[in-house]
Amino acid sequence: MSKTTVDNVLEKENGSQNILEIQNLKTYYPIKGGFFKRTVGNVKAVDDVSFAIKKGETLGLVGESGCGKSTTGRTILRLLSPTSGKIIFDGKDITNLTGKTLRLARRDFQMVFQDPYASLNPKQMVGDIVSEPIRNFSNKSLKELKEEIMSLLKKVGLPEDAYYKYPHEFSGGQRQRIGIARALALKPKLIIADEPVSALDVSVQSQVLNLLKELQDEFDLTFLFIAHDLSVVKHMSDRIGVMYLGNLVEIADKDSLYAEPLHPYTQALISAIPEPDPRKRKERIVLQGDVPSPANPPTGCPFHTRCPVAKEECSKVKPTLKEVKPGHQVACILYN
Repeated sequence: MSKTTVDNVLEKENGSQNILEIQNLKTYYPIKGGFFKRTVGNVKAVDDVSFAIKKGETLGLVGESGCGKSTTGRTILRLLSPTSGKIIFDGKDITNLTGKTLRLARRDFQMVFQDPYASLNPKQMVGDIVSEPIRNFSNKSLKELKEEIMSLLKKVGLPEDAYYKYPHEFSGGQRQRIGIARALALKPKLIIADEPVSALDVSVQSQVLNLLKELQDEFDLTFLFIAHDLSVVKHMSDRIGVMYLGNLVEIADKDSLYAEPLHPYTQALISAIPEPDPRKRKERIVLQGDVPSPANPPTGCPFHTRCPVAKEECSKVKPTLKEVKPGHQVACILYN
């Protein structure tokens, strides 16, 4: 995506202050081969992605497994190093920060991980898990620290005695609440939620989602909400970006995206959402073939090998995001 196109994309999204701007982000994993383990190729997990998130909003990121959603989130958090591109957080370029400077910057952005079983240290009590971020950046007394953690546990719906318990003593939903409390401990400006309810029972998912929305209002949070469940994303998000094979193919407010999806891939995703009322059901669009390998993506439009309306030109030209309606951008040759 050219610099001019990126500037146009970000300008269209800049109706209010952007707390996060992603410019031409690429994250490649090298493929090693041969006796000397030289780099013989790259897995293009995130391939030239640009978007922005306004302060206080929730941007949902959806797509099939392996499309680059989680890699995008981890790269923004600098848990992974970008191959190229820029990450602008709260007006500051954090793309190449390292060491102490990166550590200090991370106070303002945190992550809620997908697996509440693996993301908590089983050898630490909950009080120590939640208080660790605060202890890293402040010299509060034990009494002040305990009072603050007790308050946080209460806000996420956990009893006070949870402070002295270990993660294995809690259910999956309760463990995810612990992870949310830990993410909130430093009062961050941005939280990246990576599939935060996909490992939970359906009966618990709505409770955790409603908790996140309540906390967003109380703490004035901004969310990047990553998920593959389109119903969950619609419930949580103000705007939604759709990813395919490391590329952002469509971005719009949730009502526009669900009512009138423009990209053929988005149309297929929306058609797969279960609808209990037979009168409202849409014809299911079944995509043919398999998702290409990100190690060897197709030329031109990344979706053309499975697209039901693909033309010859689609295999030659890679479309860029273009605003075709107010706030509705799509990367498809039908609209470029």
